[in-house]
Amino acid sequence: MRRVINLFLIVVCLFSLTNLLAANPKTTEEGYVIVKVKADGKRDVSDAIQKIIDENPNRTIYFPDGVYLISKPILTPAEPTKSVALELSNYAIIKAAEGWSHDEAMIRLGGKDAANNIRTPGSNYYLEGGIIDGSGVAKGISIDSGRETVIRNTSIKSVIVGIHIKHGANSGSSDSDIFGVNIVGNNTPESVGVLVEGYDNTFTNMRIGGVHFGFKIRSQANMLRNIHPLYYGSNNSYETSCGFLDEAGCNWYDFCYSDEFATAFRITKSASHYNNCFAYWYSKRGIKHTIFKSDGEFNSAVMNMHAGHRQHNATTENKILEVGKDGGKGHFAYLHIDDESVVTDRTHEKYIK
Repeated sequence: MRRVINLFLIVVCLFSLTNLLAANPKTTEEGYVIVKVKADGKRDVSDAIQKIIDENPNRTIYFPDGVYLISKPILTPAEPTKSVALELSNYAIIKAAEGWSHDEAMIRLGGKDAANNIRTPGSNYYLEGGIIDGSGVAKGISIDSGRETVIRNTSIKSVIVGIHIKHGANSGSSDSDIFGVNIVGNNTPESVGVLVEGYDNTFTNMRIGGVHFGFKIRSQANMLRNIHPLYYGSNNSYETSCGFLDEAGCNWYDFCYSDEFATAFRITKSASHYNNCFAYWYSKRGIKHTIFKSDGEFNSAVMNMHAGHRQHNATTENKILEVGKDGGKGHFAYLHIDDESVVTDRTHEKYIK
């Protein structure tokens, strides 16, 4: 009888173990490689992580909970036959070590083995989840080469630059997709949420705070949707802060919300398209605020813009539109201002459609 009971218990244990393995996809057999280093936030694991990446092409590298301290950038390959995906648990933290002295980002996606190949399996590599902590001195994530790279559902904290998209492999086109990302800068005049140099990217559902510039865009054909940068730094150099700085034109913005920056939307050349966007100020009393600034002629199309200047007075020279040169074919359609009595400049009126 005892032998029968023992046999029954063995069968039950094997059945439970089989179900456990089936419920846990983080196995090497299914393409996952689990990072097994001492993630205590005290010892440098840069070389160990890089070794795992280099020795496991076409695998998803999974980071369990813990603090992974790195003293130098981690590079992933853009070449599809060597590429990897980085997947972090919700409470896995990759943190820049004290004394970080590198100008490059902590995580450089496509930072080695550059390639322009979207047909070979492995070209659509990504970074997902977890927290990237710049310790106030490092840049977060960069996309250095390749195409169709994805960053999703991750948090980037205490960084100089949150995400830097460099010129892509396809004649400068990076074709990246960024969504569900939260960024907190280091609250200095040099801090930028997202710096975009490559072309043809999409950005969706992002929250950005503690930066001087929410988005700084130096390329064209980018789409931004539901992006919310918030300024909550000091008044030091506040007058140059900007929610969305567009230095190229030919970009599309939909439901983008500039919150508390001195200038909400600024374009330095050409024209872009703005739809359902919003700007608001509620705590910066007695300081000039501008909803839209064009360094040259105003040529952008602005539809359904809504703005509010709570607790401000007319002597602060708040502006709906500031132009560097009179003229242009731009227009405002369905413009709504909560209280136009605080707006002393009427330059925008000639562009209302």
